[in-house]
Amino acid sequence: MSNLPEWTDLRFFLELARSGTLSGTSRRLSVEHTTVARRIDRLEQQLGTTLFDRSREGYQLTEMGLSLLPHAEAMESAALAATEQLAGIQVSARGLVRLGAPEIFGTQVIAPMLVGLLNEHPDLNIDLLLLPRFANLANREADIGVMLDPPSTGRYMVTKMATFRMYLYGSKEYLARHPPIREHADIARHEFVDYVQDRLASSELNFFDELGFTPRRRLCCTGMMAQCEAAAMGLGLVLAPPYAVRNHHNLVPVLEDQFHAERSFWLVAPVDLYRLQRVRVVWNLLREYADKNLPLFKNDETEIEFSRTRKSFE
Repeated sequence: MSNLPEWTDLRFFLELARSGTLSGTSRRLSVEHTTVARRIDRLEQQLGTTLFDRSREGYQLTEMGLSLLPHAEAMESAALAATEQLAGIQVSARGLVRLGAPEIFGTQVIAPMLVGLLNEHPDLNIDLLLLPRFANLANREADIGVMLDPPSTGRYMVTKMATFRMYLYGSKEYLARHPPIREHADIARHEFVDYVQDRLASSELNFFDELGFTPRRRLCCTGMMAQCEAAAMGLGLVLAPPYAVRNHHNLVPVLEDQFHAERSFWLVAPVDLYRLQRVRVVWNLLREYADKNLPLFKNDETEIEFSRTRKSFE
């Protein structure tokens, strides 16, 4: 029994596997980086194997480290579940949930809906991560992610949250000053606001590829919120979902019955974290909200498609 590793050493192992650096692990665990190194050395000595390859770039798991990872994650999951159960957390969720989401969706849709949830669960806290990319769930940057590309490997709970459409919008002032748009071919004569092409967080953000021509991009931004602001000021046309423009009353749809791009948001959470009450409470809120607020995602409510299948990729 004396050869069994301590759980606290496995916690250091997990955090180092996720962050890849001593400094990152020390910040997460609020200890000195020398303490992290010492704990990892002790764990490797106890197990009689090398768990990490050390380099200037950081720490990478060896083959043996990768073998240990799912067992350490299972122990972490059991410890978290036991803590919740012993604390009697059955009705009211408690603790911190980190939720990663696209900037404008998180700002316009998710942030307002969280107010009611937090009032209902006074011991629940949420960190809403509005990143210029999608949250990295593999290194536990977030507990839940709203993303365009569901993972194809790893132990995750994955469900389609909503299928949404991107429509062309232009400000009334812009449309009044430029040639009329009566059919798809007319769009080619106009200017556009789009994403910075070499900074795309996902290939799914190549919305304008579906126009059938190379658009004249006057302004490119890494976030859709800035794109909508620029389009509202009359700089050019923008492709956006209905929820992104609902506060811009001077943005009107263009050829909405002839052209749109369609994408899907997916909810993703590591399997071990999904079992936790506090994570499921946030997960369920997002699913239920999407089901009840269909016009946010498409202008034609009758054509909305949702997948109600929840599955686990393992």
